[in-house]
Amino acid sequence: MTDVDQPVSSTMLSAWEVASDVAREESHLPDGWEMVIGLEVHAELATATKMFSPAKNHFGSDPNTNVHPVCLGLPGTLPVVNGKAVEHSIRLGLALNCHVQRCVFARKNYFYPDMPKDYQISQYDRPLNINGWLELASGHRIGIERAHMEEDTGKSTHVGESGRIHDAGYSLVDYNRAGVPLLEIVSHPDIRGPEEAKEYVAELQRIMIAVGASDGKFEEGSLRVDANVSVRPAGSDELRTRCEIKNVNSLRSLGRAIQYETQRHVDLYLAGDKPVQETRHWDEEGGRTRAGRSKEQAEDYRYFPDPDLVPVDPSQEWIEEIRASLPVLPRERRQRLVDAGGSAENAALAVERELDTLALSAIEAGAEPARTLTHVANNLAVEGAADLDPAKFADLVKLETGGGLTATQAKTVLADMVESGRAPAEIAAERGFEAMDTSELEGMLDQIIADNPDEWGRFCEGEAKLQGFFTGQIMKATKGQADGKVIAQLLAQKSSG
Repeated sequence: MTDVDQPVSSTMLSAWEVASDVAREESHLPDGWEMVIGLEVHAELATATKMFSPAKNHFGSDPNTNVHPVCLGLPGTLPVVNGKAVEHSIRLGLALNCHVQRCVFARKNYFYPDMPKDYQISQYDRPLNINGWLELASGHRIGIERAHMEEDTGKSTHVGESGRIHDAGYSLVDYNRAGVPLLEIVSHPDIRGPEEAKEYVAELQRIMIAVGASDGKFEEGSLRVDANVSVRPAGSDELRTRCEIKNVNSLRSLGRAIQYETQRHVDLYLAGDKPVQETRHWDEEGGRTRAGRSKEQAEDYRYFPDPDLVPVDPSQEWIEEIRASLPVLPRERRQRLVDAGGSAENAALAVERELDTLALSAIEAGAEPARTLTHVANNLAVEGAADLDPAKFADLVKLETGGGLTATQAKTVLADMVESGRAPAEIAAERGFEAMDTSELEGMLDQIIADNPDEWGRFCEGEAKLQGFFTGQIMKATKGQADGKVIAQLLAQKSSG
């Protein structure tokens, strides 16, 4: 039995991006070529102990202090499955719309010093989660082939100028990470560009954090991405030779690595050559990928069922209990705002900034949905916005849409509300904000037209950009208190008359 997390008994056998079609168009490749991308995302699970031993699962400890005879592979030791890790894996699998099934642990044999047993316990032909999908904020769905449980490896540090093994004077190994529970989420090759790849990983990160399965921290290594990339002629359905970019540790690096590697493939094909199937590593400083090793096939790892571990067969009752405990996921949260009348883009930003509850509450209190979400998107990307009182936020939007405040005044009042928590009417009165009479604005506009006859003549002849000139003149005269919508209406009326 592991220390804090309960074992599985033998009977118990997670910023609006561009829309998907735009992401596909912006592949940055020469005309006639298309990217084909599949991602393998490795998420360390948020357990107190390791996958098969009671050693602590904790980032930042002194090297080689979170170890145990089991994860060190010492003779006579036997692994015990961490029940909490299985629960987290099921939670994330269900959140990714996967089918959860009876699964078998396998030994994946390879000989590197970061795995002290000389094999890694993983899953091969019978993973826990299969056949899922993830929907992006753009509405495009990416298929999930599998999400299987395994243990992480240790961390090797190659001491030398480049940090690579080929020119290292010596290497150090920290086994604190060896044996940490991982869920490897493997997508279908449904991704067609670097922006879509980044959007996929960002959405997956939000989901795993929402369900509590992982903290999803790139900077601590609890989230890492391998990108399988290839190219093909546009319109083709063939799958050409792919290369795997290993252990990318940020969204920015992921986008840059995919862009570089796919362009490298195109250049090879155009030169009459072709890429070799291999693993490659992203060099952030050099802005390029570098060759690693020839890509192994499954048979190279000599998978076979681990004789020390029984199959895990979650009961349907347990699966449904976990499903019932899932929180509202980002996709559903975005849809709630769209259903309430907001745009898909602003809904995505609201969820990304954790302001969707504020927006929904304000809308339920009578605030106009589109204007509410416009404020969330444009004016509330500030610290303290989540603490804004929804009723007062609704009052602000009502003042603005009712003509009591201009858009500029509302923005100023909103910033004060976030800072002070006061009511919008109080702030507006203190600042002397009040709606200007239309007849007063019309008189000002007449004077401005009289002072600028040439500009007015060109505007009436169709030089639309001069609308900004006249609007700016009125705003200057009113110190920003005029309503832009009213100005636009007056300009339209006068120019057509």
